[in-house]
Amino acid sequence: MTNWLPDLSQGSGPVYMRLADNIESAIASGALPAGAKLPPQRNLAYDIGVTIGTIGRAYALVHERGLVAGEVGRGTYVLDRADTPPSEQVDPVTLSLSGTRVADAPPNKLRFDTTAAPDLGQGKIIAGIMAEIGEQHLAEISSYSRSFPSNWFEAGRLWLARNGWSPEVENVVPTLGAHAAAISVIAAVSAPGDKIVFENLTYTQVSRSVRLLGRRTLTVESDENGIIPEDFERLCQQQHPKLVFTMPTLHNPTLAIMPYERRVAIADIARRHGVWIIEDDLYGGMANDATPLLAAIAPDRTFLVNGLSKSVAAGVRGGWVACPPHFAQRIKVTHKMVTGGLPFILAETCARLVQSGKAHEIRNASVVELSARVSLAREVMQGFDFESHPHAPFLWLKLPEPWLSGTFKNAAFRDGVLVDDEDEFKAARGEKAYHRVRIGFSSPKDRNELVAGLMVLKRLLENGGSAYDGEI
Repeated sequence: MTNWLPDLSQGSGPVYMRLADNIESAIASGALPAGAKLPPQRNLAYDIGVTIGTIGRAYALVHERGLVAGEVGRGTYVLDRADTPPSEQVDPVTLSLSGTRVADAPPNKLRFDTTAAPDLGQGKIIAGIMAEIGEQHLAEISSYSRSFPSNWFEAGRLWLARNGWSPEVENVVPTLGAHAAAISVIAAVSAPGDKIVFENLTYTQVSRSVRLLGRRTLTVESDENGIIPEDFERLCQQQHPKLVFTMPTLHNPTLAIMPYERRVAIADIARRHGVWIIEDDLYGGMANDATPLLAAIAPDRTFLVNGLSKSVAAGVRGGWVACPPHFAQRIKVTHKMVTGGLPFILAETCARLVQSGKAHEIRNASVVELSARVSLAREVMQGFDFESHPHAPFLWLKLPEPWLSGTFKNAAFRDGVLVDDEDEFKAARGEKAYHRVRIGFSSPKDRNELVAGLMVLKRLLENGGSAYDGEI
């Protein structure tokens, strides 16, 4: 580790920019040679008398300039740009946004890193609906969606309703999937610089997206029952976040289901501190769980998002958000600005799927198929430590010694199976290691392929890493 310290007495502008410029100058002069490790953020913040956030912004800036590379748990190192051909350099911004998944999955690998709805032949149903729409709405499908038919909103009301609760149709907004719904809400109710709370483990496509929008992420502690109210209260008191993103029913990846009493506590804390709530219920409709939604407990500040991707069909990009009163128009406009607009052909297809009852039939069939696959996975993985749910399309597997999450993922990849390591779900850097991987099993084309892939993973677990030396 280097003992280098910056001189911030020169230059102008924000401290983080002066620090980034100082690091760049030190690299150019050789004071920070290739391979040198930058001081830990906490130590440097103490040494020069600034906040850790300032150091983090500076490090992120030099990362964007392609001067350094960072690895979770190892630190930030100066890149040897002279010895690295430009064509082989990885864009650090792209790297920071893409997570740990393979950008382009090889066709010869079994995909256990996705939880999209299983293929049950629903493509034929969807194709038939689209053909009908093409015959009936030639003008609409060849132009912009300038007006939204009422059936789009009614379909959302039907799909979002659960456990005796249903949103008012005037509070529903159709979206390009649950992800677009969540991002539109965040963009609509917060501003650049605002803080958004995520659990330590979460659906990080959203947490990475909010950083791209200029928002800052905070992480809250959670346990087997979801967000810990005391830690959420502490964050609200000290950090004053604008919004919290949570998955109370079948949390991804832990499969936790938040009890009613804790949902009430989270809602009360959010209300006292003026924090908006995004409730991601994407897996909730598959869970057969009777716990009331946060949207039912705190309808005044909860945005409930859901879609068709996990239980019906991911390709139709169908989603909806139920808003607190008087927010629907704002979310609708923001969604158009963020996504470019809702295609008529997709929105009408999703609405007809729901209103015809076909979406519910497909979801029920998906749950039956997933239940059979869960049973197979439990049988193959018997003796190992994992979390599962009868209707969920994945396991949250605890790795035995001496496996590390990333190492196991690489070994599985070598042997032909793609899985997600725990870093794919971490909303921010942290010291805590879970030594877990998520194994999704909705993608295999049939149960035989599922078992074949699970057996590959089982053999790796039983070998304990003895047959895997790693790859460079």
